[in-house]
Amino acid sequence: MNDTTPDIPLSLYIHFPWCIRKCPYCDFNSHESKGDIPFAEYIDTLIRDLDKELSTERRGGLVSIFMGGGTPSLFPDAEINRLLRLISDRIDISESEITLEANPGTFDQSHFDGYRQAGVNRISIGAQSFSPAALDKLGRIHAPEETERAFEGARAAGFERINLDLMHGLPGQNLEEAMQDLDRAIRLGPEHVSWYQLTIEPNTVFYKRPPELPVEDILAEITTAGQRQLEAGGFTQYETSAYCRSGEQALHNLNYWQFGDYLGIGAGAHGKVTRGRNIIRSSKTRIPADYLREPTANESVVAQEELALEFLMDALRLTDGFDFALFERRTGLARQSLESFQEKALSRSLIELTADSIVPTERGRMFLNELLLLAD
Repeated sequence: MNDTTPDIPLSLYIHFPWCIRKCPYCDFNSHESKGDIPFAEYIDTLIRDLDKELSTERRGGLVSIFMGGGTPSLFPDAEINRLLRLISDRIDISESEITLEANPGTFDQSHFDGYRQAGVNRISIGAQSFSPAALDKLGRIHAPEETERAFEGARAAGFERINLDLMHGLPGQNLEEAMQDLDRAIRLGPEHVSWYQLTIEPNTVFYKRPPELPVEDILAEITTAGQRQLEAGGFTQYETSAYCRSGEQALHNLNYWQFGDYLGIGAGAHGKVTRGRNIIRSSKTRIPADYLREPTANESVVAQEELALEFLMDALRLTDGFDFALFERRTGLARQSLESFQEKALSRSLIELTADSIVPTERGRMFLNELLLLAD
């Protein structure tokens, strides 16, 4: 039995590591499926992994579950049903937001119907773009029409909460093309849009062979125009790359950004839990075959001198920032430990300070990395 603070919300992230094709920009732990995927064996291993995670957990329920990848929608609905049933046997998920990521290129109406019946109540569709040329450059396996078909299929299955993942700053993209992508996304009528800039990450094909991306001036124009277009479409920005209709924030993501706790199961999954005065980060075996043999974890304690920065890296992504009471509850540190950071950030007009909170300015959100450097 550990000393986990019971009032810190607990989420569960579940990683599904297989894809049909590895995208050239992707730095997630994903592996092209070669041959049959061991669906049932993987679900069994996830539950073994979860049992280890829960052996020292006192909290009785989850605020959210997020099934990411990879491509979770490669898994049959019967296996997702079995997974959620086995999880519910171990911890209360009756009030949980339960999200599953779906690739339009793997859309199957019967699967979507089955996911909803299994208890998935939010679906995230990886559109990325509505331009055939852009999708080809991104290595995606679907066409724009398949995104629209998947969205309509999700509605038909009964999903009332749908997120569309959309990227901008794509190879060769101009302002007009980026706004056309947003227009098609907004017209579909999702409750939530994740709209984020393509970045080149190490250990990707794009890192080895970089594409020609839009210059900074065009990227800035796209960002400004896109935020206006989303606002005009009824979406409010609540996080760096997250926009939603009223009341439709992603609870799972909010728990991340508010420095809540989350268990991570699956090949390459990451977790963060509070144990007494310590915050523990964990990561699981990355190679699926190794994970199936034994789902082991590497754990490390976040050093006290790094806690403030770790919190700020998450909380300053939020448009509304954070209040000092949350900082003190989630880190165990006094608000006075932020005074040096506050002074430097205020002098650069990167934050606004109230009696109870720190809120990043528009400039602070635009130059988040510069803002975080002030916390070192």
